[in-house]
Amino acid sequence: MDPSNASRTLLHNIHTGEWDKELLALFNIPASMLPEIRTSSEVYGEISTSLGLGGVKIAGAAGDQQSALFGQMCVSPGLAKNTFGTGCFLLQNIGTKPVASKKRLLTTVAWQIGKKREFAMEGSVFIGGAVVQWLRDGVQLVRSAQEVDMLAASVPDSGGVILVPAFTGLGAPHWDAYARGMIIGITRDTGAAQIARAALEGVAFQVADLVDAMRADTGKHLKELRVDGGGSRSEPMMQFQADLLGVPVVRPAIIETTALGAAYLAGLAVGFWKDVGEISTQWKVDKTFEPKMAASHVAEIRGRWNEALLRSEGWAPKEKKPVKTKSRKKI
Repeated sequence: MDPSNASRTLLHNIHTGEWDKELLALFNIPASMLPEIRTSSEVYGEISTSLGLGGVKIAGAAGDQQSALFGQMCVSPGLAKNTFGTGCFLLQNIGTKPVASKKRLLTTVAWQIGKKREFAMEGSVFIGGAVVQWLRDGVQLVRSAQEVDMLAASVPDSGGVILVPAFTGLGAPHWDAYARGMIIGITRDTGAAQIARAALEGVAFQVADLVDAMRADTGKHLKELRVDGGGSRSEPMMQFQADLLGVPVVRPAIIETTALGAAYLAGLAVGFWKDVGEISTQWKVDKTFEPKMAASHVAEIRGRWNEALLRSEGWAPKEKKPVKTKSRKKI
């Protein structure tokens, strides 16, 4: 078995939709010990309690990010969403044929409705909204998350400051556990506003790196990026994200799309909606952020970001293996 094979997620073979026989044999796990694999949208059973919910059908099951992808109605190949939470999670619908990533991303099942199984490419950023929490609780630069937005919006740019939020290393597509956070470009003119703006921009830079990796893997250029999660409320960050990507960033009316996607899958299973097309009419746009920055300036600041990334990589000392010594014989 090729250990780099992305077709197997834990013990599940994403091509067949079944438990992988080779992996079961390798780990000596009887198939009878594992639950039946079911689709993402079907009735699994009913609630049997006496709390007023007895008889209510249990239907719809998906991972949180797959659910968010469905909640954003990214149901056609090429559509993508990014969830701005404590971390960031970018998923793109890649259709009914899985594509193995060459850029260190994850190929996963997006959902299966009936016999149709669709796939997604996924990339994760460790530190998203957590950088705002750090500004508030760690260095106590602000008293609330809203103040970060206010500070960032009070200046036209970061004044050359770059904040790499690699507090716990770098996630996809860099995967450097030894990278650490860094603020560079500080001058005597640097103030709280520039640092706040650099923090938000550091999140958007990471998402742009994921988009680049995904485009290299899929060959598809984004026409827009749909966004959700608490961080998508940040107007300065969403505008900067659109500027970096050069495509519109679209924020829906409902940004808690993980719960929404689960509800859509369940409603489809019980016949509340007749098909995905009908559900798509429910999705509404709150605001679209159009790119405004010149392409030449985007190239310049992304170049500086890449330089900062290189300086942050491998910063933490690597753990040394203990040296084995020969035991002395007692005299």
